[in-house]
Amino acid sequence: MAVTLADVAVRAGVSAATVSRVLNGNYPVAGATRNRVLRAVEELEYVVNGPASALAAATSDLVGVLVNDIADPFFGIMAGAVQTEIGEPTAERGGPKLAVVCNTGGSPERELTFLTLLQRQRAAAVVLTGGALEDDAHRVALTGRLGRLESAGARVVLCGRPPLADTDFPAVTFDNREGARLITEHLLTLGHRRLGYLAGPQARTTTRHRLEGHRAALSAAGLAGDAGRLTVRGDYGRSAGYAGALELLSREPELTAIVAANDTVALGACAALRDRGVRIPEDVSITGFDDLPFAVDATPALTTVRLPLHEAGVRAGKLALGREEPPADGVVTCGGELMVRDSTAPPRDA
Repeated sequence: MAVTLADVAVRAGVSAATVSRVLNGNYPVAGATRNRVLRAVEELEYVVNGPASALAAATSDLVGVLVNDIADPFFGIMAGAVQTEIGEPTAERGGPKLAVVCNTGGSPERELTFLTLLQRQRAAAVVLTGGALEDDAHRVALTGRLGRLESAGARVVLCGRPPLADTDFPAVTFDNREGARLITEHLLTLGHRRLGYLAGPQARTTTRHRLEGHRAALSAAGLAGDAGRLTVRGDYGRSAGYAGALELLSREPELTAIVAANDTVALGACAALRDRGVRIPEDVSITGFDDLPFAVDATPALTTVRLPLHEAGVRAGKLALGREEPPADGVVTCGGELMVRDSTAPPRDA
């Protein structure tokens, strides 16, 4: 049974008129009362049936694009590509759509809130970018929200994240495991045997997949035994790379290479090594992941894995508007390309 405005009023402990005033924004309501109403709306997942209720099955010209951090080029490039694609009118699919970029800040609660808001706005499509949170409760809640969006007429596309279990939403994915395996194998081929790894947040699929690829390469070389001691976790920011590199040097003074979870973390690691008087790559080689625009201009230029971020965003935009049919299994896999540059070289004792 659909949640009604009266249900929200009961949950918030106010009158139905007060709920209406809060949602319409046409009458002053005390801050505490307003917050109770909005909390009840969110908890009950109430969707406003406004003047266009007769068109309940219709969708708007709005497409929601959810990102963890729009200031991060990883997300900015994908979101920009989605926006460019959906902004192009086609004879078959009609006029352009309006992209609304929703910055979650990595918060699972904010992700769910944005999805509810997009449903209220009758979004034509929703594109979720970046790695997924590995939490069963959030996965169940996310599946429910996305299912309601789809039932309301919105297309749902995952971009840069793995398929969502028990759903058939199309997904444009990156082969993070293979990319991480390739870059670690590159260092092993150069002769490195004491490798440290700077991992991202533990609860993210991207973190796990890249770490699994790194350790698969170590296992194949018979070097997996020390992998746990030489793994430092942090976020995907520069400061985490800086602190993580110093921690690795304290754990293994004879370290010859650092594999970073992404390019931004790698830049922080480079700064830490320079401050310690450690030369790159003469003393320690460093690698990144993603090949963000600044990677080639770093000093030295960063060896990394290039992900087709723009191409993935374009494909997601096409899928979101039905301009392209997904594969039979619903998954478009984008491979990574190893970009060997000046930040890696054979170890001095090789």
